[in-house]
Amino acid sequence: MKGIHHWTVTVTYEPPTHPLRSFHDHKARYIRRNKPGTVHRSAEHTLFSSVIVCSNLSGNCLILEYVVCFVICSLYPVKYLIVMYREGLFSVNLYSTFVRPAKFYLGGFYNIPHIKYYYVFLGFVYIMTVLGNGFLLSVIYLVKTLHTPKCIIVFNLALTDLCGSTALIPKLLDTYLFDRRYIVYEACLTYMFFVLLFLSIQSWTLVTMAYDRVVAICFPLRYYSLVTTKSVVAILLCSLIILISVIATLTGFINRLSFCASLEIKTFFCDHGPIYQLACNDKSYSYMMANDALILVICIPLIVIFGSYVCISIALARTTSRGKRLRAMKTCTFHLILVAIFFLPFVGTNIAVLTSYIHPNARNLNSSLTYTIPPLLNPIIYSLKTEEVRNAIRRLCKRDKLNKTAIK
Repeated sequence: MKGIHHWTVTVTYEPPTHPLRSFHDHKARYIRRNKPGTVHRSAEHTLFSSVIVCSNLSGNCLILEYVVCFVICSLYPVKYLIVMYREGLFSVNLYSTFVRPAKFYLGGFYNIPHIKYYYVFLGFVYIMTVLGNGFLLSVIYLVKTLHTPKCIIVFNLALTDLCGSTALIPKLLDTYLFDRRYIVYEACLTYMFFVLLFLSIQSWTLVTMAYDRVVAICFPLRYYSLVTTKSVVAILLCSLIILISVIATLTGFINRLSFCASLEIKTFFCDHGPIYQLACNDKSYSYMMANDALILVICIPLIVIFGSYVCISIALARTTSRGKRLRAMKTCTFHLILVAIFFLPFVGTNIAVLTSYIHPNARNLNSSLTYTIPPLLNPIIYSLKTEEVRNAIRRLCKRDKLNKTAIK
């Protein structure tokens, strides 16, 4: 026809070399460099050597070992990013293309009777989470005696719980309560980034609490010199920067995937695993990053917390005073309850998925409760049960009563 031009465009895709091959080559080179009789002075080797040396000492070196292990474990996934960079994954290939959909379809909570009552329950959970964490944030901000390193950690946990619930629950209710299951591609990636980010921050905040407990029980005389405002803020900022980098890379790798077939995400939100499994091209890098993120957010924090309580148990076993032992166990009990509420559902769900079959609706219900219940319980179990916070609330109430009587 006149005025119409027909174009034929040929696009080729050249997949990168397999990541496991480059990883094993990197591992073999590292083993050859570190075999007996050779001298290797890389930063990672020096750090691990310092940890081994300090493990034979006590006091300052034990704290140094804890901090060094914290940094090494946090930076461990960066090794894979360096390998991927060397393989040219981050370079743009002009002869490659990626098929990206306009929208995804969220297929969670499918065909469950009376499911709207569950959505109302989640709305109630969100309201109580906002009230509880907002009240705790206000108390810590208003009472100057609570401006301590320990309360900075509690403040960070409450703020993370509030932001994480706000990132997840309102969108979840809008999607399923009003049946708006289609979500724009860019909005889905943003949704995934913020939900996973706040979940990761919550995990490492629990690790920072474990560090506070280790120093308080094992080195009580040096607590105020080791746990300072600067040290706590530095730990929280370092973990925040590392987690933002990892989660941003995890989310960015979705843009390297093509979606040619189904666009139905069989979870209640835009989770990373169900999304990259829909891809029709090479998804090995997304698989590697998913495993690294799981190690960084779940496995390493659990190992560090477990090691912390091993040190605490040894210190309590050497304590002769029964009263001091009970007080220390009481402060640790609330933290252990938070750790159990946060980690056990994740670990249990992942083990059940790997070992047996779980119906998607059962998995979605369990996962949604795992994401929403800990932010509700954290200010009740840990924060409002501590003596400092209770005394601060009483002082605020007395101050309000005095102000009212003075006005009258």
